[in-house]
Amino acid sequence: MDVILLERIAKLGQMGETVRVKDGFARNFLLPRGKALRATANNKKYFETQRAQLEARNLEQKKEAEKIHAELDGKTFVVIRQAGETGQLYGSVATRDIADAITAGGISVNRNQVVLITPIKNIGMHAVPVHLHAEVDAKITLNVARSPEEAERQARGEALTTREETSMDDLGLEVGAALAEAGGGDDR
Repeated sequence: MDVILLERIAKLGQMGETVRVKDGFARNFLLPRGKALRATANNKKYFETQRAQLEARNLEQKKEAEKIHAELDGKTFVVIRQAGETGQLYGSVATRDIADAITAGGISVNRNQVVLITPIKNIGMHAVPVHLHAEVDAKITLNVARSPEEAERQARGEALTTREETSMDDLGLEVGAALAEAGGGDDR
């Protein structure tokens, strides 16, 4: 299906371009959200009459997004979750949790603006992009920890999930020493 873009869409095109997209993408995403119009003769005429207003609205949204970007970019937010000894979370941190943490920090962000390829399932420091506008992205750091004290330690750079590993050779020596102490060695 051919559509006229009403705003810039990443990997698709700029405002005003006529592009060919799959029918489902147009019907389920672009058209219902007001991001595009079907490329008919009437819609092309309508777009040309409304072009100046659409560009002004887009510029206003971009300026608003840049203000939020100035406040948000580079900030660190803490999310407290339960986790096992290895740092594996009992559950995960999803876009809704991140948006709630940012909103609690005083900046209003919708969960659709938080970009996660996969949910966060481990404690630690995670870089998360926030898509504020088609041309404005901010990067935040998410500190996922088991407690506020642990979050402070992670923020200082301490690794909390390191474990001391024991090799089979070490185990063999420990068992042999324990047997020798107990007097259960070889009696030949």
